[in-house]
Amino acid sequence: MRLIVWTAPALAALALSACAPTLKTELAGASSGAPLATPGYDWHLNEDAEEASLSYGMAETDDVPLDLSCRPGSGALQILQAVAEGHPRAIALESGGDTETYPAKAEPSALHGGLDLTAEARASDPVFLRFRKLGWLATYGPDYRTPLVAQRGSDQSIDRFFALCG
Repeated sequence: MRLIVWTAPALAALALSACAPTLKTELAGASSGAPLATPGYDWHLNEDAEEASLSYGMAETDDVPLDLSCRPGSGALQILQAVAEGHPRAIALESGGDTETYPAKAEPSALHGGLDLTAEARASDPVFLRFRKLGWLATYGPDYRTPLVAQRGSDQSIDRFFALCG
């Protein structure tokens, strides 16, 4: 049997390493853990011959922090995100560890006191492929991460939206 003898300096180094802070990554998003659904919020599909939209928010309200829309069969998405004044002019999305940042145009919002950011994307971008598989997407910025999680059964609306967009 081998006996390990710890010296005072070795014990002190071990104790200090246990107290060391963890490193903070630049991205507030980028996680593979599945977040929980927020009561009252869900993904809502609206479709007609001209346009399909998948909106995350409270049903029958203007509380819609993120909206995806497309012309059926186009493969192109329009992203609309409601943000506060001073937000970076980009829409950053994450799903299951896949991330994408889209340069955005900003306009004053007609529905709330902040800004509406708009950006273009492809339905085939990896972050949307993962969203379609997992049923959740997160928006994130320098100091926040907001998961937008489908309620049980709403994953069919997400799949239908992306099937329509092509």
